[in-house]
Amino acid sequence: MKLKTALLGAACAFAFAPAAFAERGADGHVNVLYWQAPSTLNPYLSSGTKDVETSSLVLEGLAGFNEKGEVIARLAESVPTVENGGVAADLTSITWKLQPGLLWSDGTPVTSADAKFTWEYCTHPEGGCAQAARYEGVTAVETPDELTIVVKFAAPKPNPYMAFVGGTSPLLQAAQFANCLGAAASTCTDQNFMPIGTGPFVVKEFKTNDTVSLEANPNYRDPAKPAFATMTVKGGGDAEAAARAVMETGEFDYAWNTQINPELQAAMAGGGKGVFLNGFGTLVERIEMNMTDPSADLAEGERSTTKHPHPILSDIKVRTALSMAIDRQVLVDVGYGAAGRPTCNLVPAPEMFADTTNTGCLTQDIEGAKALLEEAGWVAGADGIREKDGKKLHLLYQTSTNPVRQDFQALVKGWWEEIGVSVELKNIDASVFFGGDAGSPDTFQKFYADVEMYANNFDGTDPEPYLAQYMCDKIPGPENQWQGENINRFCDPAYDALVKEMSATADLAKRSELAKTMNGMLTRDTMTVVPLVDRGRLSAASVTLGGVVLNTWDTELWNAQDWFRVK
Repeated sequence: MKLKTALLGAACAFAFAPAAFAERGADGHVNVLYWQAPSTLNPYLSSGTKDVETSSLVLEGLAGFNEKGEVIARLAESVPTVENGGVAADLTSITWKLQPGLLWSDGTPVTSADAKFTWEYCTHPEGGCAQAARYEGVTAVETPDELTIVVKFAAPKPNPYMAFVGGTSPLLQAAQFANCLGAAASTCTDQNFMPIGTGPFVVKEFKTNDTVSLEANPNYRDPAKPAFATMTVKGGGDAEAAARAVMETGEFDYAWNTQINPELQAAMAGGGKGVFLNGFGTLVERIEMNMTDPSADLAEGERSTTKHPHPILSDIKVRTALSMAIDRQVLVDVGYGAAGRPTCNLVPAPEMFADTTNTGCLTQDIEGAKALLEEAGWVAGADGIREKDGKKLHLLYQTSTNPVRQDFQALVKGWWEEIGVSVELKNIDASVFFGGDAGSPDTFQKFYADVEMYANNFDGTDPEPYLAQYMCDKIPGPENQWQGENINRFCDPAYDALVKEMSATADLAKRSELAKTMNGMLTRDTMTVVPLVDRGRLSAASVTLGGVVLNTWDTELWNAQDWFRVK
């Protein structure tokens, strides 16, 4: 059942030493498979990983993160620090300098005005921004000249690398998106599907939930890159088919998120056409508890809002019992082998932020779960299903369509039925589930189910913006076009206060303590989020594709400009 470590290789990198690029586009075409097809190329309108990662080929921030989690300059000349004077000594501002001569792919200059516009776009009071947590605490973006960007904070900001840093916070071209502010954001189809960017590639055609066709950006800042003239990012299918397309048929050069069981990984790795790349970061498969009522009897604007508490899951004893019934080690063995490990933490890394004492969920306790439900007043009926006040203990459990997730659903359903819970399973096409379409009832943001399961992670090595996503004002709803990642509708003023305290705390030990406290509030103390598996990133690369370096702290396409064809 365990996958041999050698097959995963401890390889976060699969990089041959590249020859000097003769010219941009010299290596022809490269095929990339994101089986969860992108629905938009504007990461501000979707928190789906597939959308953020694909858009990163086109849109860039001032900085990003390398495979070690270190901040690296992208559009900026260098990374500002207190030592070099770029970060104010009192930590209330950070000053970025754009590289001179930067051009958008349409040939127009990149200026500081684009950064200011991007901040205004994401924080517009009438809009909905999926990445609003990246701009938490920013009070102004000043532009003293065309190359200088000064980000001002409401209070000292020990972690200033949030706004405009990483794949979730890129610059938008002000000229292109000028008419897309506020409520108009989601209506700008041309802009959201064909953004003008600074990245190594330009969008030539976008078929939503299907295919993105790209070509080398003629104005990319390195004249010798990218090595590939064209790229296709194909969506559709499932994780197993994606893995086979690289490892067996050779139809694709790279496949993202090849989430398949250990036996299949071992079988495919023996073919010699590709390698699996694995690296642990902050990716956690979890079950999310809906704190509000998703009943279809309520109008859309009223469903899943804090006005209507969940009729069953508002009781922490029920949420705790559901967690106690799960055997996380079995999930790891069935779904991931050496590419996973059981966890009770929403923040499993970096080491300084991971709470090693939060281990209570690691031991399954079926009898304890039954007893807790009894205490909560849920008594087993004649059919074995628990009842209370004439209501059955019935839950709708949804997730994306994925063989491993359906295996998990079946296992969890079995354990929950063992403690007297009736469980209805639903799986939704991943492109829809993670798509962020405000008109769809099936997105993970709308959360029209009792519990749902998926995995998520955060940019970089500091969890502050990730934890900030659970603030009260980050709840998705019709007023913000259903954007935001507080999908549980968790709202606790004490939690919000801790986020703000962390935002102003410079001492690393104290930041660690605050992060662990918030992690515990969401998991151990409230069971709002029920972590299952600390998942290593697992993707597949052809042996003919060089330069690939798996990055668990940024997007997997973070260095696509450095990819090349192995001759």
